[in-house]
Amino acid sequence: MKNPIVVVGLGELGSVFARGFLRLGYPVQGVNRDQNMTQLANDIPNPEAVLISVGEADIHQVLSEIPDSWKNKLILLQNELLPRDWKAADLPMPTVISVWFEKKKGMDSKVVLPSPIFGERAKLVFDALAKVDLPAYIVDSEEELLYELVRKNLYILTTNIAGLEVGGNVEQLKNEHADVMQAVAHDVLEIQSYLSGQTHDAERLITGMLEAFDGDPQHGCMGRSAPARLKRALTFADHANLEVPKLREIARNAL
Repeated sequence: MKNPIVVVGLGELGSVFARGFLRLGYPVQGVNRDQNMTQLANDIPNPEAVLISVGEADIHQVLSEIPDSWKNKLILLQNELLPRDWKAADLPMPTVISVWFEKKKGMDSKVVLPSPIFGERAKLVFDALAKVDLPAYIVDSEEELLYELVRKNLYILTTNIAGLEVGGNVEQLKNEHADVMQAVAHDVLEIQSYLSGQTHDAERLITGMLEAFDGDPQHGCMGRSAPARLKRALTFADHANLEVPKLREIARNAL
């Protein structure tokens, strides 16, 4: 019998991964918000892996509550994730996937790009996604993982925040509002540099973002989380004394 895989947060994304793990032959133990992880860790002290699939607003609280026996088993998949998030919780290097498929209630998973994975359990995640026909690939360094995390953050934040001003989809953002897209993207990258503690190749990242645009041209820009993402970005900018003029302009008009 294989050791179970614990899935903390059985929403749409968590359920996709759980199905993949089950098809690989692993028992899966779901954990909801009301359950005590420390108590559960007494029953499952040595899981094969622990997937944290809560939303980005809950990730810091959940990471602070991870039982000691699970800390070296973690798989993370949140948007807006950076190394500072697991380091702040004093956790060892987790396995991390930058998820480039969308899963909403009542619809099949929609792939934008193959999803990159890094870490000790990268092959486990890769194999689980293959079982549910979702493309992924394994990156071989923390540097490449950081690029992939920043690229996803750039995509999410640029489309959401620009969408507060121009609406529409990503194809329209690229073709009809390139000035807004570029201004927002450069502000976002300033914040990402502050949060990650290093500068990034803006040209490579914007090219990578546009590759994702081409993967799903009709993807709507402004998700329901857009106002919260803008507020969170401005909080970071304030801490770092960053000007981010375009983000502040959009906030004055949209929030």
